[in-house]
Amino acid sequence: MIREGSVFRYGDNVDTDVIIPARYLNTSDAKELASHCMEDIDSDFVKNVREGDIIVAGRNFGCGSSREHAPLAIKTAGVSCVIATSFARIFYRNSINIGLPILECEEASREIKAGDKVKVDFTSGKITDLTSGKEYQAEPFPPFMQDLINAGGLAAYMKENY
Repeated sequence: MIREGSVFRYGDNVDTDVIIPARYLNTSDAKELASHCMEDIDSDFVKNVREGDIIVAGRNFGCGSSREHAPLAIKTAGVSCVIATSFARIFYRNSINIGLPILECEEASREIKAGDKVKVDFTSGKITDLTSGKEYQAEPFPPFMQDLINAGGLAAYMKENY
């Protein structure tokens, strides 16, 4: 699985309350959640994000509350991947469960800039900054996790296979 898109860049400790503010949690409609994604940290995000774009961030992305709404809002907004130095563990798990690919790569998260075009190969873990020409190596997903993501998340995978 290969994804390619433009980068939206954020720093350390981007918490779930910034990804999808609590005032919008009165709905579980994915499109409604996506329409407010990142608005408290980047008011232009929803206007500018395109299908396939990529978020690159620093340490502890997705910290805060354990809501599944946060990765769902990101995925439904069109983001194809999040690359960060590290993820909060519950955000990591929720992302895989809903089929949002995420990769930890400190060097990539430090060097890739906002607006760069990036290509990610989830099978190999190779991240290529097409703008700078630099390549990075993240730990690839094991095959069973790739299957979950390709299916659209855990629930979709279970429906397909059981």
